[in-house]
Amino acid sequence: MTIDEIVTDTNLSTVLDASRDTRLQALKLVDQIAAAGPIETASPEAQLETSKQQKLLITNLAQLRGLHRAAYFGARQTKSQTSEARQEVDRLHLQLQNLYYEQRHLQGEIAACESYESVPAEAPFSYFPTSIQDLNPSFTSISTPNDNVFRNHYTVTAPELAQELIDFSHTYQKLPLIPLEEFLALKPEHADDDENALMIARIEHERSERESLEQKRMELLKRKQKLIADNKKRKDDLANLDKELEKFIDVS
Repeated sequence: MTIDEIVTDTNLSTVLDASRDTRLQALKLVDQIAAAGPIETASPEAQLETSKQQKLLITNLAQLRGLHRAAYFGARQTKSQTSEARQEVDRLHLQLQNLYYEQRHLQGEIAACESYESVPAEAPFSYFPTSIQDLNPSFTSISTPNDNVFRNHYTVTAPELAQELIDFSHTYQKLPLIPLEEFLALKPEHADDDENALMIARIEHERSERESLEQKRMELLKRKQKLIADNKKRKDDLANLDKELEKFIDVS
């Protein structure tokens, strides 16, 4: 494979053509000096021709230097643009990964909300007074043959009622909270709270701890994505360097 088949860029082809012309001009000058002999014994015509060839060689060298400088700056600008484009692609890729993660997180939250067991609007049992006296104490002196009508409506026994209360209790009681002793050791100001206030404080503490851990996890994830992007960039740079080295070896 010749150099003309490897290099297809117009500017680089111009540089190669100028380099080839300069080389031919230098060889021609060497042949001219060798044919004319030592400059002290050379004829005026030979010296004039040698001077002319030297001027042409200097002109070609100046043109070659200018083309080389232009090619160098063009390559550096292209490399800078490529690096900026790669960084933009890495940034967009990282944003896409963050969006995927946020999407999965929201889908998990939606699934958790859909499976959330809420307290029924109405209790699963019916309570009626056991007697008419429970409705109005003023009727204690009045007897009625239907005095047991209210008792007939009370169909749930005490053990069954307790079991139903347990079965339909709020799911907050199933949360994996830290032990009460550990919570009071961390938050001694809640030691005198009642049961409801203490449970609310424990749930709030659990929420804040989980949010803090989630924030740390997100920061670590972003750091991981940044490290992956940096490693990929370095890997691409090494791959490009290997390709340039192979081209240089082929040209040599």
